Formats: sequence, C-alpha cells, structure tokens
Amino acid sequence: MPDFALGHYNAQMRKVRTAAQKTLVKSSRGGAHAQAGKAEPAPQEPRRRAGQPPSQDPARIKEIFRRFKAANPHPKGELDHVNPYTLLVAVVLSAQSTDKGVNKATKPLFLCADTPEKMLALGEEKLRDMIKTIGFFRAKAKNVIALSERLVKDFGGVVPRSREALESLPGVGRKTANVVLNIAFGEPVIAVDTHIFRVSNRIPLAIGKTPLEVERGLDALIPAAYKHDAHHWLILHGRYVCKSRKPDCGHCLISDLCQWPGKLAGKDETPVTERSSPARRPG
Repeated sequence: MPDFALGHYNAQMRKVRTAAQKTLVKSSRGGAHAQAGKAEPAPQEPRRRAGQPPSQDPARIKEIFRRFKAANPHPKGELDHVNPYTLLVAVVLSAQSTDKGVNKATKPLFLCADTPEKMLALGEEKLRDMIKTIGFFRAKAKNVIALSERLVKDFGGVVPRSREALESLPGVGRKTANVVLNIAFGEPVIAVDTHIFRVSNRIPLAIGKTPLEVERGLDALIPAAYKHDAHHWLILHGRYVCKSRKPDCGHCLISDLCQWPGKLAGKDETPVTERSSPARRPG
C-alpha cells in the first residue's frame, strides 16, 4: 500500500475508533434513561487471562467487521492484474515474495503475456528472465508454464471457477485458489495467509493450528454481510497494523475489542511473541 494510501487508511481507522469510543461514553452516561433508538455501545471485552477461552460473542465479531468496513468500504487486493488469468499467475508468483516485488516484475510481463496461450508462446526461458527478481523464480516459471498448458488443454484457456479445478493446477494450493475465487469471481471465501493466520489467532477471532482450521472457523464466525471483504480487511490489518513483531496497537481501530493477553495498550516499541504460524504466504 503506498504511503499516501496507508496514511488515509490509518486516518479513517482513527475516525471510526473515535466515534465508537464516543458512543460508549455517551451510552454509559445515559444509563437506564438512554433514549430509544440511539446506537448501542460497542461490546467491550475484559483482557483474556492465560488459559481463558476467547469470547465468540456475535456482537463483538460483528462490531469488529463493522469498523473495518467503515474505515475501508471497498478493500482491494494489492497484486496488480488485468484478468483472472493474470491474477492467478500473480498469486502463484507471490508465494514467499512481496506484492510490491511481484508487481514490479509482472508489469512488463502482463503487457506481452496476459493469456495462457501468450504465456506458452513466451516460453519458460524468457519467463524466467522476466521474473528473475522474484524468489524461487525458476520453480515458479516452471509452474506458470505448466498451469498455462493445463488451462489450454483442459479448460479451453479459461481459468476455472471451482476450487477443486483450481487446486488441480501446478503450483496452486487452497490459499491461491481462494484468492482467485474471491477477487476474480466474487466468491465469499477467505484465503488464510500468514497475516490472517496471525490476526485471527491473536485478536482472537477463529483459533486454529493450521490455515484450514482458521479458514473454517472464520467462515463460521463472520456475518454473511462482511464475508466477501473480510479476506482483504484482515490481510491489510495484519500487514499494516497488527504486525508480527511490533503491532501498532495505538492505531488499531479494534483495540478495545481485542482480547490478546499481550496487547500493548497503545505502545508499539516492544517486540512481542505470538503463537506459531505457518510458513509465510503458503500456496
């Protein structure tokens, strides 16, 4: 996310959090005489002690995503693409790499190869040369050519709209398939990467030892109205606010709803320890 966009995003989050806090104060002063029809206070949870199970209060979950939506109504993925095929290629290339680095490499690539047929015409050797700045570029080039061959041979050159078919392609795992289903086809699925895994276990939302456990837990918890965009909100929150080593609790719009025992209460200078997470950006 560019600096100016991140600044705007943080500013919006502060506004949403401030509004929520004002609602809490106003409600507490009104007591039993609060007028009917006024907004109910956002649910607040006590700090969770070690061994104490987290709250799965639907009101708390709903309020978390209400604030995410208020701060960023139309979240988008940060991988550049022009169609479902280029999105698929970009996600495959992004494994253990940054979106910024992938976008830099794919900008010229997608100008000459934005379909599986054009990618095959480009060839693996030229593809390797164009993506050599990306980690594991040799293996990724091989997978991109192989999946392009499969798309042409078995799917008429069209990216399939089923998780099972997507996962049958070389280099495509469940996370990659879910990203494509969500962004390209509008499916309300959640692709659990390292950021979502960390945030979901930390806040917590859904607790799990594997990405699949977290994905299924989130699918069961998140209200339907927020499910389509939840994937993006959680990734952005984990990437820019609820970071691994220095979570920026002082700029977190859901800090009062977070039950993480190690919450820094507004301080962001102390490294923290989190539960174990899967390898970065698994496919």
